[in-house]
Amino acid sequence: MARAYDRVLILEDGHRYPGYGFGSKETRVFELVFNTAMAGYQELISDPGYMDQAVVMTYPLIGNYGITAEDYETRFPTISGLVVSEYNDIPSNFRCTQTLSEIMCDYNIPGIEGLDTRELTRHIRDNGTCRAVIADISMTTEEGQELIASTPVPHDTVSRVSCRKKWHSRIPNHKYNVVAVDCGIKLSIVRILNGLGCNVTVVPYNTTAQEILSMKPNGVIISDGPGDPKDISCVIDMIKELRGKTPVLGIGMGLQLVGLAYGGDVTKLKAGHRGVNYPVKNLQNGKVIITSQDHGYALDAATLEGTGLDVTHVNILDNTVEGVAAPADRLVAVQYRPEGAPGPQDNDLLANFIKTMGEGK
Repeated sequence: MARAYDRVLILEDGHRYPGYGFGSKETRVFELVFNTAMAGYQELISDPGYMDQAVVMTYPLIGNYGITAEDYETRFPTISGLVVSEYNDIPSNFRCTQTLSEIMCDYNIPGIEGLDTRELTRHIRDNGTCRAVIADISMTTEEGQELIASTPVPHDTVSRVSCRKKWHSRIPNHKYNVVAVDCGIKLSIVRILNGLGCNVTVVPYNTTAQEILSMKPNGVIISDGPGDPKDISCVIDMIKELRGKTPVLGIGMGLQLVGLAYGGDVTKLKAGHRGVNYPVKNLQNGKVIITSQDHGYALDAATLEGTGLDVTHVNILDNTVEGVAAPADRLVAVQYRPEGAPGPQDNDLLANFIKTMGEGK
C-alpha cells in the first residue's frame, strides 16, 4: 500500500510540492536554495552559512551514511530545512553515531522527501531563490503564501550564528597566532590552521579592531557567514581600522565585507553559488581550480576601480569576482572556500597566508 503524503513544500509563487516528512515536524519559513554537492550533507546541515535557508539537494540519495560525531562544522546545526528526492534512514557506515533524521529532530530541522528535486532545482535556477515553507499536508497553498508573506525577512543571521565570547584552539609549539572573526566560521578552517602551526583565537563578529590588535595577532581571518553582508556594518568598520596594520584573509562573506570596507559594493545573485564544482581562474598565473562555494551575494567588479583592491580570481561560469588583493595592506580575500569540507581544498591560499604572516614577524 502506497504511503500517503504527510508534508508539503509551498513556494511564495504558489508552486506546491507534496512529499513525505523526516526530521522535525515543525512548520518553518525560509529562503529556498539548492546545492549541487554529491556528498557532505552533514557538513552542509551544520554549516552556519545556511542559517534561515532550506537546501534542495540535487544528488538523489541523502542519509545513506548517517551522521558522524567528529564531522560537524559547528556545534549546533542552524539550517532551516532539507529537501531531498530520496531519504535513507538505514545508514551503512561504521563511523555513524546517529541518523540524519534523528539529528534533525534534535535541532528542530524539518525535512521533506519524495519530490522531483530536478524540476525544483530548475525552477530556482530559472526564477531565482525564493521564500518557502515546509508544513503539514493539510496547509493549503493560499495559507502557505499568507504565512510566508507575514513572516519578516531576518537581518540578524550573523549575530545568531557567531560565538558569544572568544574561544581558543591551541596546539603545542605553535608558530603563529591567528585571530578569526566569527561571522559563521566552519570548524574545518580552524583545524587546518592548527595543522599549519597556528594557535587560533575565535572572536565574536562585533569585536572591535582595537580589541583584536591588543591580542597581537600575526594575522586576522574574516570568516564566511550567512545573510546580507551589509547587515553587519560593525565588521565593515573593523576591517577599515585593521587595514594595513596586520595581514588579513577574507573567506566567503569575508571577501564581500572586505570589498565593502574598501568602498566597493555587492549584489545579490539570482540563484547563488552552492556546491563543490565551481571553476575559478587565478588571473595572476592562469591556473584554474575547482572550488567549494556557498554564497548568495557577489562583489561588484565595476565598483572596485580606485578602491585599492585588485581582482585576482574570477568565476569561469559567470565571471563574478572570486578573489581580491591589496598587496600594500597585506590583504587577500577569496569568495570560494579553501577548506572545502566537503569538496576540493586549496590549501595553497592558507599556506600563502602563513608565509605573509611569517614575513611580518
